[in-house]
Amino acid sequence: MRPTADSTRAAAAMAFGSIVSVQCGAALGTTLFDEVGPSGAVFLRALFAALLLLALTSGRGVLPLRREGLKDLVLFGVAVAAVTFFFYAALDRLPLGVTVTLQFTGPLGVAIFTSRRKRDALWALPAAAGILLLSDGFGGGGIDPVGAALALTAGAFWALYILQSARVGRADPGLGGLVVSATIAAILLAPLGIAGGGAELLSPPVLGVGLLVGLLSSAVPYVFEMEALRRLPRAVFGVLMSLEPVVAALVGFVALSQDLAAVEVLAIGLVALACAGALRSAAAPALRD
Repeated sequence: MRPTADSTRAAAAMAFGSIVSVQCGAALGTTLFDEVGPSGAVFLRALFAALLLLALTSGRGVLPLRREGLKDLVLFGVAVAAVTFFFYAALDRLPLGVTVTLQFTGPLGVAIFTSRRKRDALWALPAAAGILLLSDGFGGGGIDPVGAALALTAGAFWALYILQSARVGRADPGLGGLVVSATIAAILLAPLGIAGGGAELLSPPVLGVGLLVGLLSSAVPYVFEMEALRRLPRAVFGVLMSLEPVVAALVGFVALSQDLAAVEVLAIGLVALACAGALRSAAAPALRD
């Protein structure tokens, strides 16, 4: 059945709602840094993400741990754990909009390097210009260099996540890979999270915020993205996802009072433009945990 204009608009609204939800979850997660640190915050996000996904799927479709697919599942879980860990570590040093912009180089790189059209590589140019503007040419006068390295590392693991998501999805088209990867990520992040957060992790207010972060960062966007992908071409979905750095900057400004200089706004716009161009001719980024 061909999608109607109304259903297409609804799907686009859900895709945009997913972006807003993820960035609001990230902003809310930073409020836990004083109590449990970035490692405690990312552990709570991962823990509640796994529990919510299990509840959302009622445990159906969970993959049996077959030996031949175990390596891919473990790499998938490692990618989920690493991308969230390095993202939150970067958030401790950088504004939300800048962090997301640098992290988005992961999906951008996958889109460019997996494209069959050589001209798509040109989209790397505005992205590189945006990153150079953000970092002041890596001369030390721009953003925190350690924070930038952490955000770019998160982007590299997001690229691994996308590639592993595709491999696991081909092996089993159900939801099992997503649920198992989220569970593995929570287990891997537990030692760091417990060491960083300590007894404060058991505080009811902290647990309440952690639950809300998991809901906004995982359950809500998962449902919205799944529904949007059923009604939108993947190229269109990918272009909509390229708005994420812009939305992150706006959420950081409104929710966290994170002002951006004009050059940073320009840099974010350049990376978003590069992502829109590259993702339009490539597969959309895989769903996050």
